[in-house]
Amino acid sequence: MNEAATTTLPTVDARIYPRGGLDVLSRDEVARLRDASSGGMHDLLRRCALAVLTSGSSSDDPRAAGELYPNFDIQVLQQDRGVRIDLLNAPAMAFVDGEIIRGVAELLFAVVRDLAYTAIELGERGNYDLDTSDGITSAVFGLLRNARILHPAEPNLVVCWGGHSIGRDEYVYTKQTGYELGLRGLDICTGCGPGAMKGPMKGATIAHAKQRKRVTRYIGITEPGIIAAESPNPIVNHLVIMPDIEKRLEAFVRIGHGIIVFPGGVGTAEEILYLLGILLREENRDLPFPLILTGPAIAAPYFEQIDQFIRLTLGDDAASRYEIVIGDGASVAKKMAHGIKKVREYRIAQKDSFFFNWALDVPLEFQKPFVPTHEAMAALDLHHGRKPHELAADLRRAFSGIVAGNVKEDGMRRIEAHGPFDIHGDPDMMRALDALLRAFVDQRRMKIAGEYKPCYRVLA
Repeated sequence: MNEAATTTLPTVDARIYPRGGLDVLSRDEVARLRDASSGGMHDLLRRCALAVLTSGSSSDDPRAAGELYPNFDIQVLQQDRGVRIDLLNAPAMAFVDGEIIRGVAELLFAVVRDLAYTAIELGERGNYDLDTSDGITSAVFGLLRNARILHPAEPNLVVCWGGHSIGRDEYVYTKQTGYELGLRGLDICTGCGPGAMKGPMKGATIAHAKQRKRVTRYIGITEPGIIAAESPNPIVNHLVIMPDIEKRLEAFVRIGHGIIVFPGGVGTAEEILYLLGILLREENRDLPFPLILTGPAIAAPYFEQIDQFIRLTLGDDAASRYEIVIGDGASVAKKMAHGIKKVREYRIAQKDSFFFNWALDVPLEFQKPFVPTHEAMAALDLHHGRKPHELAADLRRAFSGIVAGNVKEDGMRRIEAHGPFDIHGDPDMMRALDALLRAFVDQRRMKIAGEYKPCYRVLA
C-alpha cells in the first residue's frame, strides 16, 4: 500500500481481497462493474464506494466527497482465486497504519456485491418481472437474501426511522431508546446514516454488550441516490443497497417486525406516509405491525404537527395505526417488545415467515419507481375524495420528490436547470403541507449545514 499525493486530502492506494460471497462473482458481473458504458455501473460503483470510505462524514451534499477526492477510483478485477479490489487515491480516513478498517472494508464489499447483483438480476436479462407486484417483491427478497440478511430466527428486528439532521437532545433520546431496545434483546435496522439512524444503533451496542448478546444485527438499508448524502455510520454491520427508494422502503417493512419513528424531515414524512398507505388497505387491516412515533419533550410540537397533517389528509383511521410516546424511551421499548410478541403469534398462526413479511400486501402503486420530474410532481393528485391509501401514495411521492431535490444528484440537477418543483392540491391540504415544510426548514431538518433554499413551491 502506497501513499498517493493529491492536492486535496490525504489518500492511499490499496489492494483488497474480499472474503465471503464476493469471491464468486461472474465475469459478466465484474465486467459491468468495470464498465461505465453500455449499461455498465462503474460511475455508480465509484460514488457508492467513496461514500462508504468517507463513513462518518457530516455533509449531506452528495457531491462533496467527489470534490474532496476528485482522483479516487475503484477497480474490480477477476482473478483465478477470486475477486480483487484496487483502490486508487482512496480517503486515508478509511485506513489505520496502512490497513483498511475492517468495518469499512465490509461496507465496501457490500457495495460491490449489491451493485453486481442489481446489474445482472434486475437488468434486462434478469429473472424478475419488475412490472408486477409479485415480481418486485421477489426482487426485494432476492436482494436481501443475496446480502445474507434473511435468517430463520425469532422476531426481534426493530426498524428505526428519523432524520439525519436532528438536534442534540433528539439524538441523545434516540440513543437512550436504542439502549432500552437492546436491553430487551432487540436488533436495529435503520437507513444507515447519521442522526436518528445512528443513535439507536449506538445505544443498542452498549445494551447488547451488557446482556452479553454476541450475535447482533445493525442493518443499514440505503439506495444509490442517497448513500452519498447519508454515508453509512460506523456501527452498521450489515449494509444493503437497494436499487431505488421504493424497493428500499419495501425492504424495511418486509424484514422489520415493528417500526419506531424519531423526529426527522421530508424523508421521514415520506416513510410514514408509505407505511400508513399500506396499512390502510383492507388487505392489511388485521395485520399486527407496531408503529410508534417518539421523541424527547422538545419534539412534542413536531409530532403534533405530523399527527394533524395525517388526520387532515388521510383521516383518523390512519392515526389509529400508530401511537405517539413523548420522552419515555423505556416505555417505547416495552411497547415495541410487546407488539413484536403479537407479530410472532400472528406469523405462527398464519404460517408466515419470521424473517420476511410475505403476508403484508404492498400494491404496485407503492412499488413502481417514481421519477420526480417537474411534470410528474405537478401532476400529483393531492385532493380530498380519494381512497386514503391512494392519496397516501401520491403524498409519499411529493415528499420523495422533495428529498430528491434536496440531496439526490439527479434531483438537484433538475432543480438547478428548471427551478423548484410545483406541487398542487386542495387549498387546505396545501396550507397544511406548506406549514409542515416550513416547520422543517425553521427547525433545520432539511440540511445539516448552510442556508436552505427550497426546491419546491406549494400551490393551491
